[in-house]
Amino acid sequence: MTTQTTTPKAILSWSSGKDSAFALHEVRRSGLADVVALLTTVNETHERVAMHGVREKLLDLQAEAAGLPLIKVQLPWPCPNEVYEERMRDAMDRVKAEGITHTIFGDLFLEDVRAYREERLAQAGMEGLFPLWGRDTKVLAREMIESGLVAHLACVDPKQIPATLSGRRFDESLLAELPESADPCGENGEFHTAVTAGPMFAREIPVEIGETVTREGFVYTDVIPV
Repeated sequence: MTTQTTTPKAILSWSSGKDSAFALHEVRRSGLADVVALLTTVNETHERVAMHGVREKLLDLQAEAAGLPLIKVQLPWPCPNEVYEERMRDAMDRVKAEGITHTIFGDLFLEDVRAYREERLAQAGMEGLFPLWGRDTKVLAREMIESGLVAHLACVDPKQIPATLSGRRFDESLLAELPESADPCGENGEFHTAVTAGPMFAREIPVEIGETVTREGFVYTDVIPV
């Protein structure tokens, strides 16, 4: 007697960067889940992706290129943690009501981040999937590049890597210039990226690299759709 397993319906936590984009690629390739939507937190004051500083317009184009609807969780700025948790809880309630049981994350190795996510999901009666978890990030960074993924550094922590790397393309040349102390995928917050092409997208998103500014100790470079 064969037991049939149903592929779970899932949303993907979409940061606009390379890790979430490659997680989408891996899930689709492996059939781990049926991804039905992307979910992103957006700074409602500045109309940009929270943390990454990526324009909402680019976010919309990414979802369109991925062929998936986009769920935006609007956050105030500044955003107290209780407000963040309340709005995320409301979003999860709506998602669960649609029969979606899992959330996919592009996390790589930060145990505390994973534990926090799993605790919050358990409270919502959902489960997490981590398709890139535990991968060697030196190998993974090169796999991303070789897959055709195109991304630029949209945010840099100048305490960890040179500020001059902000706006640079995520490629072999960039990896060679990272300090030895830096994770090649930026998992410790060294940098965040904006993805504009790759195997997870039906088409490339044309962009130009705009102004670089420093805000609250971080360096941001505008990645502008054209």
